[in-house]
Amino acid sequence: MITANPKAQTLSSSSAWSPTLVVVPLMEKKMDFLENFVRSQQDSLRSLFLRSGSRNSSMDNSPLSESPKHISFLSLFANSVVARCSQTLQVSTQQLQRRFEIEFPDAVKPPSSCARNFLEFCSYLTLHKLTEAQNYLTDKDFRRLSFDMMIAWEDPAGDCELRKETTSCATQEQEDEDGRLLFYSNSTNMAIQVDGEKNVGRDAFARIASACPVIADIITIHNLFDALTSSSNQRLHFLIYDKYLSNIGKVIKAAKSSNAPSSSSSLQLAEGEIILEIDGTIPTQPVLQHIGMAAWPGRLTLTNFAIYFESGVGLYDKAVRYDLAMDLKQVLKADLTGPLGARIFDKAVMYKSTSVIEPVYLEFPEFNGHQRRDYWLDLCFEILRAHRFIRKYNLKETQQSEVLARAILGIFRCHVVREAFRLFSSDYKTLLAFNLVECLPGGDLILETMSSRLALVNCVSPKSGESGTLNANQRLVARPLSLLALTRLGFALNKGANIGCEGVGSVKEYFIGEPNPLEVAVKKSLSHTGKVEAAKATVDKVRVEGIDTNVAVMKALLFPVIEFGDWLRHLASWKDPVKSSIFLVLISYLFLKGWTSYILAMFFVFLSLYILCNRVAGRGRSLEPFQILSPPNRNAVEQLITLQDAIAQVEELIQAVNIVLLKIRALCFAVVPQATNTIAVLLIAMALVLAFVPVKYIIRFVLLEAYTRKMPLRKDCSDRWLRRSREWWVRIPAAPVQLVKHDEEKKRS
Repeated sequence: MITANPKAQTLSSSSAWSPTLVVVPLMEKKMDFLENFVRSQQDSLRSLFLRSGSRNSSMDNSPLSESPKHISFLSLFANSVVARCSQTLQVSTQQLQRRFEIEFPDAVKPPSSCARNFLEFCSYLTLHKLTEAQNYLTDKDFRRLSFDMMIAWEDPAGDCELRKETTSCATQEQEDEDGRLLFYSNSTNMAIQVDGEKNVGRDAFARIASACPVIADIITIHNLFDALTSSSNQRLHFLIYDKYLSNIGKVIKAAKSSNAPSSSSSLQLAEGEIILEIDGTIPTQPVLQHIGMAAWPGRLTLTNFAIYFESGVGLYDKAVRYDLAMDLKQVLKADLTGPLGARIFDKAVMYKSTSVIEPVYLEFPEFNGHQRRDYWLDLCFEILRAHRFIRKYNLKETQQSEVLARAILGIFRCHVVREAFRLFSSDYKTLLAFNLVECLPGGDLILETMSSRLALVNCVSPKSGESGTLNANQRLVARPLSLLALTRLGFALNKGANIGCEGVGSVKEYFIGEPNPLEVAVKKSLSHTGKVEAAKATVDKVRVEGIDTNVAVMKALLFPVIEFGDWLRHLASWKDPVKSSIFLVLISYLFLKGWTSYILAMFFVFLSLYILCNRVAGRGRSLEPFQILSPPNRNAVEQLITLQDAIAQVEELIQAVNIVLLKIRALCFAVVPQATNTIAVLLIAMALVLAFVPVKYIIRFVLLEAYTRKMPLRKDCSDRWLRRSREWWVRIPAAPVQLVKHDEEKKRS
């Protein structure tokens, strides 16, 4: 037998896969010799697969613990993972291999991926079994085994050299060359100081962790991995993973205590309603509710159906409910608020629906920024969008509970990343499935795929035969995995339905050896995200400040259009009779030949050819910046004056439009009888022309009339006619207007 020094034995007692750590000193000398030696010694191989621990001590006398069979196409480390899976399932490795060969088609078992698919099969079955216990998140063996599954998934057949193994103690410490102890002060230092070879990549984490809905959601799993590995070069270390799972357990424990009858007795919660977040209980961090001019502090509670606000400090009044589930035309957005209705601080969430008379503002005061407000806004949006998804696809009771369970678990994970990993990104909405889908390009396709999967959800557990295989008509039955996970944790969303907490047939729902349709939809959407973000970055770069600067940019971009308009106005003014006459003859010829309908089409053809020529000529070259002559610099006072002038011009334009509308109103109600008779006759004549004259002739006549208005032969007559028209319009009075103020007393009440 191979022995080790006392230090290795100490590490072995703290590791969840201690038999491998016993041979660490010899591995440092010669790895190939160790593998050949272990493979040649059957007795040593048996002891390698056996694990010490209280959970497996009761199985020492069972046949499964005597001789786990070595699987030839798996690496040494993958064999140890499969052996632990067989002990957990109380099924021999031979039976697992036989079931995999019988239950799955040959397409899942090619030589190149057979090892990985078989490892996925064993891992999913084991995770499904281990997650039946309520306290599995606090089980160190579960954390270690699930992480080892990811490590083995990356190299299941042992193609790469076996990497150096690291210890995994909750209070791990490392000795440097001088003998000093390096303690991990925070998660970032953990990820940097731990052995960099024993870690997990994105694909392994996404493939294994997605089998546990509590740990990760398949829609947001890539963003979760980025958050957990932001300080470790996109490689997940066990210390970070262990901390993440332990904090999920703490958050779920706190949520269960918040939903206890003694804690939630002041709220009238409906059946299946779960408290997800509470704020405002600390006097230094209150939540203020603003309605009109009034504001008062209180406690804010978010559930999977509504927002509750209880006014008071310490002792709370009856809660006011703001619904998020019903179709009440709810509007949620970040807004400004302040004392006495002043809009000063950007720290509030505005809630508006048909159930409230006026908007309600929930303010989250804090000294630095508005992260607290943004966090609550994202959580409220997640619940609101989950219910909108339920209504859009008309989901049934169990399907509704599955959607809400997915949203609830996402909020729990978001809370963990926010509280336990403060150094990571604060963009929490990327960890919430329904918020993320709303932002992704093609997010509606992800929702359609999710609804198609939910259509297969059956509240009754599919029965399997003796071999564990499913019937052909049962393969299209899926179980609500998120709802099942939440129920196992002690939360009751759907008490009446039998969601099938037992059975092993659910491994069919994990798509072993093939991509999940929802994962395919997410990856397709993410493939377009880079282009969208790059385009947004270019937009942010070209934004300029100042009215005069933006006007200068617009004039430069529209220079060809402006020049063409000036050229047409110059021809229509008949200042150059020769050019104007030639243009008139040309336009008249086009009208007579009937080619006017092809002018716009030819314009688009020439424009497309111009773009294609630029594409061929400018292939591989970056677009040069568009140079614009910037206006002279102005100080703040001059900019305010310019803004005031622009606002005054807009106001004058609106006034002129209002006057025109009021005069038309006076004509319609016959305030001036003579003018009304003229308008009536004119409208009848226009109706007859539109009824009997083709539209194309009317358009030609209008264009020719407008173009020849300044012609020397028509100039005097046209000017006289326009003057009489203006004089006639000026004599028409405007309809009266009376402004009525709001009733302030009614508003206060």
